[in-house]
Amino acid sequence: MPAEDASSYFPHWKLRTEGVIAPDERLPLPQTIVLGLQHVVAMFGSTVLAPLLMGFDPNVAILFSGIGTLIFFVLVGGRVPSYLGSSFAFIAVVIAATGYAGHGPNANLGVALTGIIAAGAVYAVIGLIVMAVGYQFIDRLMPPVVTGSVVAAIGLNLAPIAVKGISGSAFDTWIGIATIVLVGLIAVRAPGLARRLPILLGGIGGYLLYAFCANVLGLGKAIDLSGVATAAWIGVPSFTAPVWNANAIGLIAPVAIVLVAENLGHIKAVAAMTGSDLDRYLGRAFLGDGIATMVAGSGGGTGVTTYAENIGVMAVTKVYGTLLFVVAALFAILLGFSPKFGALISTIPGPVLGGLSIVVFGLITATGGRIYVQNGVDFSRARNLMTAAVTLTIGAGDLALKLRGFTLGGIGTATFGAIILYQLFRDNAPQSGSEQAVAEH
Repeated sequence: MPAEDASSYFPHWKLRTEGVIAPDERLPLPQTIVLGLQHVVAMFGSTVLAPLLMGFDPNVAILFSGIGTLIFFVLVGGRVPSYLGSSFAFIAVVIAATGYAGHGPNANLGVALTGIIAAGAVYAVIGLIVMAVGYQFIDRLMPPVVTGSVVAAIGLNLAPIAVKGISGSAFDTWIGIATIVLVGLIAVRAPGLARRLPILLGGIGGYLLYAFCANVLGLGKAIDLSGVATAAWIGVPSFTAPVWNANAIGLIAPVAIVLVAENLGHIKAVAAMTGSDLDRYLGRAFLGDGIATMVAGSGGGTGVTTYAENIGVMAVTKVYGTLLFVVAALFAILLGFSPKFGALISTIPGPVLGGLSIVVFGLITATGGRIYVQNGVDFSRARNLMTAAVTLTIGAGDLALKLRGFTLGGIGTATFGAIILYQLFRDNAPQSGSEQAVAEH
């Protein structure tokens, strides 16, 4: 990779037309626009699915994903390639805080927004601390066994919600299963870039299958497209104001720890792909993500996070130029101001969402295992085994703690439990290579 120019806050993006495009390089404008749009498409499935599962307005969510990406871009000085989309880490705690039934708009959305803002504030404070003292303490506090366990616990905590989504009737169950199979086939067998879009393309396939079975064959409740036909192409989204609620803060604020783990992993992966040292921007990345989450929560949007789909698209295209994400953000903002887009999204049948949820929540759980494997977590050590075992069980069982009027949900309990137990269960066993590397930071 070319040497990075650190003489100015933003890089001087150099034009490059072939080969690997570094973060401080750019393609010609037409290619930049097309590839920026591709990033929006890649993030679209998850960015829209998460708000639907929580009862948020998808127009507002995608609008704030674009705004959040621009905030992140400015805070890191255009040095870290990343798009910010709806975080799945918020789903379980938002549902718990609002009592959301799983279908239609969330009547208690304002209550959840208070917690999302609190999580963003905690996240931003962590960013400021990292900027002041360095990032090494994050590695010590959240080694791979802790981050892997927390991520897996999130997926397990969400599993009952996903299964309930396809259990309404036999028809719902079979549509959900068909959607799962479609997503899997696309992920495994689709050619080229299509393999990187299994949630989006599998969701479209499930939607069309449901429409055929219900609208044509009459096997289920027909999809009503009248709202799409009457919706305007351009309009202001339906913003929602936060409503103060202490319990929601207690439930949702701890998700900031999970967002730290997500962002840390994203930046480490991008650094490995680009051959660039991005650790110096870690604090600014946390701060940018935290501020973006606070802004989103202030207007009715979901909490945001850096997206793994970015890594997949960049790995395929070998284009890491950060200007692509400015283009992607602007496209997302335009979609946010289209009521017709929101009306179309709201017609997605429940069993299709349920099938997608099973895949997504399962992938979250599996990602925790992947963190273990990639970092060589040694489960012959009682410290690692006990930390993982207790964390996963607490998360899956949704153990809640009541603390002076605050209720800490299963994900929060699992998150703080993993961090505390790992420090508590110190032993004298020899460390593995990866654990030794963390300890030497």
